[in-house]
Amino acid sequence: MQKIKSLMSRQGLKSPQESMADMSPVENFRIPSKEELRELREQPIDPQAEQEIIDSIEEVYFSSDSFDMVQYELEKLPPDLNLQELEEYRDKLKRQQAAVSKKVADLILEKQPSYVKELERVTSLQTNLQLAAVICTNARRQLSFAKEGFTEASLGLLANQRRRQLLTGLLKSLRTIKTLQRTDVRLSEMLEEEDYPGAIQLCLECQKAASTFKHYSCISELNSKLQDTLEQIEEQLDVALSKTCKHFDVSHYTKVQLAYSLLGKTQTAMDQLHMHFTQAIHNTVFQVVLGYVELCAGNADTKFQKMQYKDLCTHITPDSYIPCLTDLCKALWEVMLSYYRTMQWHEEHDKEEAADADTDGSSNESPGDSTVGRSYVKKKLEHGLSRIWQDVQLKVKAYLLGTDMSNFKYDDFIVVLDVISRLMQVGEEFCGSKSEVLQESIKRQSVNYFKNYHRTRLEELRMFLENETWELCPVKSNFSIAQLHEFKFMGQCRSPSVSPSRQPASSEPVELSLFEQYTQGGNPFEMQIDNKEEETEDVLASNGYESDELEKSVYQDYDSDSDVAEELKQDFVDEQTGDIPAKSVSRETLRSRKRSDYNLNKANAPILTNTTLNVIRLVGKYMQMMNILKPIAFDVIHCVSQLFDYYLYAVYTFFGRNDMYESSGLGLISSRLRTTLNRIQESLIDMEAGGESVGPHGPPEERKEKVPSPHLSQLVVLTASGTLYGLAERVVATESLVFLAEQFELLQPHLDTMMPPAKKPFLQQFYSQTVSTASELRKPTYWIVAAKAIDYEQMLLLMSGVKWDIKEIMSQHNVYVDVLLKEFEQFNKRLGDVSRQVRIPLPVSNVLWEHCIRLANRTLVEGYANVKKCSNEGRALMQLDFQQFLMKLEKLTDLRPIPDKEFVETYIKAYYLTENDMEQFIKNHREYSMKQLANLVNVCLGSHINKKARQKLLAAIDDIDRPKR
Repeated sequence: MQKIKSLMSRQGLKSPQESMADMSPVENFRIPSKEELRELREQPIDPQAEQEIIDSIEEVYFSSDSFDMVQYELEKLPPDLNLQELEEYRDKLKRQQAAVSKKVADLILEKQPSYVKELERVTSLQTNLQLAAVICTNARRQLSFAKEGFTEASLGLLANQRRRQLLTGLLKSLRTIKTLQRTDVRLSEMLEEEDYPGAIQLCLECQKAASTFKHYSCISELNSKLQDTLEQIEEQLDVALSKTCKHFDVSHYTKVQLAYSLLGKTQTAMDQLHMHFTQAIHNTVFQVVLGYVELCAGNADTKFQKMQYKDLCTHITPDSYIPCLTDLCKALWEVMLSYYRTMQWHEEHDKEEAADADTDGSSNESPGDSTVGRSYVKKKLEHGLSRIWQDVQLKVKAYLLGTDMSNFKYDDFIVVLDVISRLMQVGEEFCGSKSEVLQESIKRQSVNYFKNYHRTRLEELRMFLENETWELCPVKSNFSIAQLHEFKFMGQCRSPSVSPSRQPASSEPVELSLFEQYTQGGNPFEMQIDNKEEETEDVLASNGYESDELEKSVYQDYDSDSDVAEELKQDFVDEQTGDIPAKSVSRETLRSRKRSDYNLNKANAPILTNTTLNVIRLVGKYMQMMNILKPIAFDVIHCVSQLFDYYLYAVYTFFGRNDMYESSGLGLISSRLRTTLNRIQESLIDMEAGGESVGPHGPPEERKEKVPSPHLSQLVVLTASGTLYGLAERVVATESLVFLAEQFELLQPHLDTMMPPAKKPFLQQFYSQTVSTASELRKPTYWIVAAKAIDYEQMLLLMSGVKWDIKEIMSQHNVYVDVLLKEFEQFNKRLGDVSRQVRIPLPVSNVLWEHCIRLANRTLVEGYANVKKCSNEGRALMQLDFQQFLMKLEKLTDLRPIPDKEFVETYIKAYYLTENDMEQFIKNHREYSMKQLANLVNVCLGSHINKKARQKLLAAIDDIDRPKR
C-alpha cells in the first residue's frame, strides 16, 4: 500500500480526500505524464510471466500496511555475504517491484474516467451550497427588521388581555373552592343521619367540581379527602346492608339500594348482600349454640368461642338440645324471612320501574342497561335461594349429628323430628328444595334412635308381659284408638308428605305459605312448641273419670288393686261427654253409678289389658315417627310387626302351648298359625337367653335384634278348677290379642300409604299370615279349659259299667248321660260366674262349647269302642242315650249345629253294617282311631262273620294306621 501511495505521489496523483481538500472550485485534475507511464510499461509485457513474478512474491508482503520490508530483508541475509548472490536477489526484488508497479499503474489508468466524472459532481454540489448560504443570510436580516417593527408592540397587548381573563377565572375558582371546603362538614352531618343517598349525591357533585380544579394543590388535598369520605360512606353502606339480613326494614333497605344505584354498584351490592347473608347464617347459629353451651358449662374454663361450630355442637347437653334447636330454627327463620322480603322488595321495585319507564318514556340511563341490571339482580336472588338454604341445611345438619340422640325420650325425639320437619317445609316453600341434606342427617339419627328405642321397647314389653296379671283394663264401649294422644296426628288434615306438626288452632287459609303467614311477625317454630304444650295439657286433663278427686277415691275403694289407680291415670281412656258430676253427690250413689256403668258397658266394651294399651300406644308412637320421616317407614313398620309378633307369641306361650294338641287329633293349630309361630320363634325369640341353646354361639348382631321368650307371671294361676283353669285370664289375653289385630286391620290403609311400593308385599304378607291368625289362637288356648272342665274319665268309667248286650228295647237312658249333662250344667254355671268378672264374647263362648261338646262326643265314641259285647237292643240304647244328651245339651247352648254330632251317630250306625259295607266304611272314615274301628269289627260283626273275614278287615285297619306311624 505504501508503494502504491509512493507511486501515486511520484505521478502527481492524490487520494480523493486530499484532492478535495486542496482543490479549488476551478482547479483541474492533473493527469500523469506520458514519460511516467512509459517508464512503468518498460517492464516485460508477457502477462503470464508478469503474473508468475507477482505470484512469486512472499505472502508476508501482503500481510499489513505496517510491514517493514527493509527490516525483513536484512534479517534474511545470511551471515556470510556473497556479492553475486546479493545482486541476483536484488534483481529479483526489482523485477517483482516492477511487476507490481506496472499492475497498479494499469488499474489506475483503467479507473481514471470514473474518477474524473465523480470529481465534477462534487464540484457542482459545492457551488450550490455556497448559493444557499447567501439566501439564508438575506432571510435572517428581513426577520430581524419585522420583529423590531411589529411583534413586540401588538403581542404585548394580547398577553395583557389573556392575563386578565385568567385572573377572572381564578377568582371564580377560589369562590368554588371555598364552597367545597364547607361541604365537607355537611357530608359528616348527613352520614350521622344515615342519609346515604343524599350524602353520596353531594359527595359525587363535590368530586365532579373538584376534578375541574384538581391543578390547585389545596383542591388536590380536598379531592383526596372526598375520596376517603366516599369510601367511608361505602363502608357504612355495607354495614347498613348487612343489617337487613336479620331484620328487614323496607325504608332502610330502600335507602341503601338508592345509595348503591347512585354509586352505580347495584350488582356489587347484590354480591355483597349474599356474602352478608352467608355470614349472618354462620354468626347467628354460632351465637345461639355458643350461648347454650356457655350457659350449660357454667364457669368452665374451656374457650368455646375459639371452637369451630361443628365442635361446639358436640357440647350441647341433652336437656338444652331441644330449646337450642328451636332457637336455632327461629334465628334461621328470621334470616330466610329477610331474604324472602328482600326478593319481594325487588319484585315490587322492578314493577314500579317498568311502569315509570312506560309512563315517562325517558330515563337517565339507557333502557338496555336498566333491564340488564334488573335481570342480573333477579337471577342472583333466585340463585341465592338454593345457596342460602344449603347453608342452613349444613348448619342444622352439623347440629343434628353433633349429639347422640339414641337415649332421648320419645316425646323429645318426636319434637326434634317435628321441628326438622317444619324446617324442611320452610325449605320447600323457600326454594322448592326436598332438603336431601336434612333428610339424610335426620334419617341417620332416626335409624340410630329407633333401633335403640325399639330394642328398649321390646324389653319393656317383655317385662310388661311377664308382670301382666291379665286383668281387664276398663274402657268405655265406644273406645277407639283415634282417641289416644298417640293417634291424634291421623285426624289432622294434612298430606302424608308434610310433617304432622301441631297446627295452630287458628283458621288461617290453607293457601297461605308460612312466609305469607308470618311476614309481618311471629315465628312458625314458636307457635309449634306452644301448641304442643297446650295439646299435652288437654290430653292429661281428659284421663280418668274427668279428673274428679271424689270419683278417683271412690274408684280406688271399689277396686281391690291399689296400683290400678296409678295405671288408670296413664292408660284408662274415658270417653264421657256428659257434665262432670256435682261434688255433692253421695259416695254410695257414685259407687253404684260406677258399678252400673261397668255392667252396662260390659256388653260391648273392648277386652284389653294395660299391656295391650301400651302396645297400641307404642304403635301410635311408631306411626308418628314414620309419618314424619318417610325414608325409614319400612324399618318402622317392620318393628311394628315385631310388637304384634311378640305379643302373639307371648299369648301362645302363656296359654296355648300344650303337648296334647297333636294327640287330640282335633287340628287345633292350623298350618298357617304353626308357620307363623315358627317364623316368630326363629326371627325374634332369643332361645339361648332362656337356656334353650340351639347352637354353640349365635351371631352377636343377630342376637342383639332378638328378645328372650317371656315367662308367665307367678300371680297368674292356670291350674285352679274354681276359676275354670284361668279362663278369665285366658279370655283377656286372647281377646286382647284379637282386639289388637282388629286395630291393626284398621291401620292397614294408613300403613299401606306410608310403605314404599317395593316393600308393600311385606306388609300384605304380615297381614295375611300373622294378623289374620290372631283369632285362630282361641282354639288351642280354650281347649285346655274344655279338656279339664269336664270329667271325661268319670264318664268313661260309668259307660264301662253299662250292659249293652241287653235283649229288650229300653225306654230309659243310662245314668252316665245325666252325669255328663250335670257336668255341662256345672260348666255353664261356672262360665256365668266368670262372665260376671270378664265379658265372654260370643266367639269365645262358641269355641269353649265346641271344644267341650267335641271332647264329650269323642269320649262317647271312645266309651262305645270299649264295649265288649253289644246287641241290637244295646245299639238302640246307645242311640237313645245320645239323643237324650243332644236334647238336653241344646237347652244349655245356642251353638248350632252341635259339633261332631255326625261323628257319634255315624259310629253308632256302623254297628248295623254288613261285612262289605264295613270294609268300605273303614276306608272312608279315617277320623276314627284304630281301636275304635277294630271294636266295630270285633263286637258288631264278630258273631256274623268268620275268622278269615275278620282278619281281612283288621288288616285293612292296620294298613290305614301304618302311614300315621
